[in-house]
Amino acid sequence: MYTFLISMILLVVGYIAMGKISGRIFGVDDKLVTPAIRLADGVDYVVMPGWKIFMIQLLNIAGLGPIFGAILGGMFGPVVFIWIVLGSIFVGSVHDYFSGMISLKYDGKNVPDIVGMFFGGLAKNFTLVFLMVLTVLVGVVFVKGPALILTELTGIEPTVWFYIIFIYYFVATIFPIDQIIGRIYPIFAIALIIMAIGLSFFMIFTGVKIPELSAATFYNMNPDASLYIFPTLFITLACGAVSGFHATQSPLMARCMERESQGQRIFYGAMITEAFIAIIWAAAAMSYFGGVEQLNAQMAAHKFNPSWLVNLICTSWLGKFGGALAVLGVVACPITTGDTAFRSGRLMIADFIGLDQKPIKNRLLLSFPIFAIAYYVTGVNIDVIWRYFAWFNQTLAVIVFWSASRYLAENGKNHWICTIPGLFMTWICASYFFVAKECFKIQQNTSLILGALVTVIVFAAFLLSIKKRALSKAYASEQKQ
Repeated sequence: MYTFLISMILLVVGYIAMGKISGRIFGVDDKLVTPAIRLADGVDYVVMPGWKIFMIQLLNIAGLGPIFGAILGGMFGPVVFIWIVLGSIFVGSVHDYFSGMISLKYDGKNVPDIVGMFFGGLAKNFTLVFLMVLTVLVGVVFVKGPALILTELTGIEPTVWFYIIFIYYFVATIFPIDQIIGRIYPIFAIALIIMAIGLSFFMIFTGVKIPELSAATFYNMNPDASLYIFPTLFITLACGAVSGFHATQSPLMARCMERESQGQRIFYGAMITEAFIAIIWAAAAMSYFGGVEQLNAQMAAHKFNPSWLVNLICTSWLGKFGGALAVLGVVACPITTGDTAFRSGRLMIADFIGLDQKPIKNRLLLSFPIFAIAYYVTGVNIDVIWRYFAWFNQTLAVIVFWSASRYLAENGKNHWICTIPGLFMTWICASYFFVAKECFKIQQNTSLILGALVTVIVFAAFLLSIKKRALSKAYASEQKQ
């Protein structure tokens, strides 16, 4: 219990301290007119209250990562607490804050456009393709996940829920952001928060024995020898500590902000809140059956599908009403992330080809092919989809970190706040690519060395690009004189 409570306290301290540091480095200026006011169109650029934007951002980013990912992360043991806490404070929240604020500076631009501004057209096109793959994977994961949970709850076949969720996604994707998302998301967010508070209070006040992090438990408890703490745990946990997908959602909210100072609460705050949810679910999973060993045995018996455990924990710990409310929060969480995933995919393509999204026919034109591809991919097993989704997700975070570092460096700001986590995540993603059984399956130590070499090359290229840009600017300045 002490590890659980200390983790909660550290998240609060991290939000206050690192949130303010990030704001000072970025240079928040409330005198500047935001895109929501300057480019208001009644569809995507719409001013909304700060509290509502926070609620929407939370649901946009808090998909199955802090729930399914936390349960799968709990199979590694109490070491999962370290990555959730340190990762969310120094990596995930920094990623979300700077990606959102940079988008705000550039009229709510999406990730590919921002990457292209700093690294050229080829990088922009690569990122767009990369993002569209991730968008489809996110959408599929967040169709299958809630569908399986609803099947556990109702007994109705998953296919029926697939159709219902897809229909909702389609409607939410094409309608103006304040007509559906802006109205119902805050309600779902409240249910999600109540669920998290309910589970945490139950564990605290009923004396649930949560595994502690100590010298005796500081090792990999996952029985699968091919799944290492480093780097597999860092990829598996996904959104609970850092998520590149969040950078695709932040522009949606950047287009609705009235002031730059709202950024700490909306971007940094939403990520920290997601980390709270991840800690709660990791703790619940590790303690429900009496320990990590028992959790691993139960997960193996259920083919490593966390949906049954989500329903079991909610209904048995919180009763019928509380369980129903908790399941609503858990189901709404991925569904409301999935629809904004498809929405951001539509907007990225629209921005790339220059297609105005105010006419509904143009929104339909882009939405149909995205949903058709996503529906086809639902035929793949969720555990396979999750592994690919997780790697694409974290690798996108790497791309965003290097773009944010470039922005800070070019504007004379301390780029190390993004460069250091960028280096770390580059090493994680490169190492996983070499070691994962769905990729090269190279021995762990060799994979870590290869990952380190990739990281050094990327870092050298980054430093060289900064130097070239500085020389180019100096030359241009001399020519003007």
